[in-house]
Amino acid sequence: MLIDRLWPRGLTKEHASVDEWLKDIAPSAGLRIWFGHDPNRWREFHKRYFEELRTKHAAVDHLTDLVSAGKVTLLFGAHDTERTNVEALADYLGYISRGRCSGSEARSSRRHSLQPARR
Repeated sequence: MLIDRLWPRGLTKEHASVDEWLKDIAPSAGLRIWFGHDPNRWREFHKRYFEELRTKHAAVDHLTDLVSAGKVTLLFGAHDTERTNVEALADYLGYISRGRCSGSEARSSRRHSLQPARR
């Protein structure tokens, strides 16, 4: 599952193994631009993204159903693999599942970057 609002640069849809592109669960354009992958804004981004996720009931319910049905790999296109919307989303899923799956477990087993190979 790709959970970025924008398709990763340099990667064609034909070469990506993406079953579903969940744009609606990604951070808003305004939040994404404000964050700008600035490590100093990570905590505030995390908090604001949680607030956004609380309003995205259909998208969160859909992803939760997919996770409940089996293994789901969350894909993203950022270079920084530690401070991404995937990390925050995994924390949120752990939070709403009330202990069934901790955010750290979700992060370690279900995140992969879709960055194309550098030439």
